[in-house]
Amino acid sequence: MSRAVLSWIGGPVLRARSEGPFHINEAVAVGERRLLGEVIRIERDEIVVQVYEDTSGLRPGDHVTGSGLPLAVPLGPALLGNIFDGLLRPLARQGDSVYVQPGMYEPPATVFPFAPLVQAGQRLAPGTPFGRVTPPHGRAQLCLIPPDVQGKVLSIAAAGTYADNTPLCVLETPDGYRRDIAMSHRWAVRHSRPVAQRLPASGPMLTGQRVLDTLFPVARGGKAALPGGFGTGKTVLQEALAKGCDADIIVYVGCGERGNEMAGVLHEFPQLDDPQSGRPLMERTVIIANTSNMPVAAREASIYTGITVAEYFRDQGLHVALMADSTSRWAEALREVSGRLGELPGEGGYPSYLSSRLAGFYERAARVKTLAGSEGSLTIIGAVSPPSGDFSEPVTTHTKRYVRCLWALDYARAHARFYPAVHPLQSYSEDAAELEAWWQAAGNPEWAETRRHFLHLLEQQNQLERMARIVGKDALPPAQQLTLLCAELINEGFLRQSSLSPVDRFCSPKRQSTMMHLIHRFIELAQQALAAGIEVEDIQALPILRRLHRMGEELGEDNLAGYESLGTELESAFTRLAKHDG
Repeated sequence: MSRAVLSWIGGPVLRARSEGPFHINEAVAVGERRLLGEVIRIERDEIVVQVYEDTSGLRPGDHVTGSGLPLAVPLGPALLGNIFDGLLRPLARQGDSVYVQPGMYEPPATVFPFAPLVQAGQRLAPGTPFGRVTPPHGRAQLCLIPPDVQGKVLSIAAAGTYADNTPLCVLETPDGYRRDIAMSHRWAVRHSRPVAQRLPASGPMLTGQRVLDTLFPVARGGKAALPGGFGTGKTVLQEALAKGCDADIIVYVGCGERGNEMAGVLHEFPQLDDPQSGRPLMERTVIIANTSNMPVAAREASIYTGITVAEYFRDQGLHVALMADSTSRWAEALREVSGRLGELPGEGGYPSYLSSRLAGFYERAARVKTLAGSEGSLTIIGAVSPPSGDFSEPVTTHTKRYVRCLWALDYARAHARFYPAVHPLQSYSEDAAELEAWWQAAGNPEWAETRRHFLHLLEQQNQLERMARIVGKDALPPAQQLTLLCAELINEGFLRQSSLSPVDRFCSPKRQSTMMHLIHRFIELAQQALAAGIEVEDIQALPILRRLHRMGEELGEDNLAGYESLGTELESAFTRLAKHDG
């Protein structure tokens, strides 16, 4: 191992005179407490290291010891259901301390029941499953050969209970070396795990939120950004997505958020039930918590830790959703470390390589054919916290270049207690065209046309409301008054969705399609009635209109027949209105 002597330190960044060879991105141990750091620059006989822990107490003359390996984290069956810090250390009591102890250390081994899937003599390719773990609580998982290892099986452990760091499979690699493989293996966080093939989008990642699934859907393996100023509900919406989306695994990364927000997540998630299985939600969740009072460099690493964990589960043939809250705090960590290095700042004080770092992060999202031949996906949903809700600031601007869906949160809608506060005219989805075939196969052949009609009415509403504020709503022509009425129905009856309601907090695709059809049918009948000479006031006075406003709250997933009855009442209401007017 190479050694260096610390010569200068400023916050999370230190310089040391090297006494041997070091490599970029090499993990190092700093000082007597063996604080974890990473080499980020090499200048002749001096190395520059960013330290991922509190550097208080370090002084010139302390030693820096290289590991010879890149910064890596252990990946295995012990991840699911647990809470970690940004370096993937368990956030649990360590002895008598309630704090995470500093220094490089391995978490204690966890015991799991193991069943082999291969036999001695087989040749295994990289990423091949060699066993299955079935814990008493939680989902079954595969034990994978690391993506950079292959060879002939010399021996395989019999079925039984083993620690996750115990070698279970012995391989003879093509160059003649023996390699011991355990349930867990390490992987460098800054290197994406390889796949056999990247696949095109085939279906949406369903969130249960109508404004997202219907108007701005994200494909499995897609990339979405969730920008919004303070108080617009980013964390609440991401928590709702983590609870309700149809991903097999949720990786929730709290990157630099306030401690009280993460405390709410840590307290609430272990108590929730998974709406898909009825089991505890934590059985399919990994939480990585790195709050704003933790070391700033660890905040930068937590994003890469989270995406590496997500890729590991993707490689098991699972559909994974990564919630990053928020990438703005991660970018601020980049800015602070860059300032310590004396680099020339770019726009907003951020480093000039901010754009490429964001691109590298979002590029790791994909629907793939894994090395083992199965299909998996990794969908990234990254929250962005622009100061004062300014979407022209650098992090938001660069993020929009690399994502295919933008769910823009609006302060005015949030202040009006409209949830989700996604602004329909500032948001977009480039995946929508590719998902039209999926919605048609799901029983909604008119999805694309109706979606465009809804967005057109909402855009007209935005223009007409400006005019109405000047001349008054009653002074508008009847056709424009009807447009406002229909747009209000779309907003209140379809886009608004209460996260506190046990009935309406989640909406299935079938129920979304049914509600969408009823609202679209009301718009058609209202336009026909107006053309027949019926007054807008008479249409607005119809009792069925209130029921359409409330149908999401009053008719749940177990009462789809109620929507059929509501459709019949809708037709009858306009028939009676036409007869009465005639």
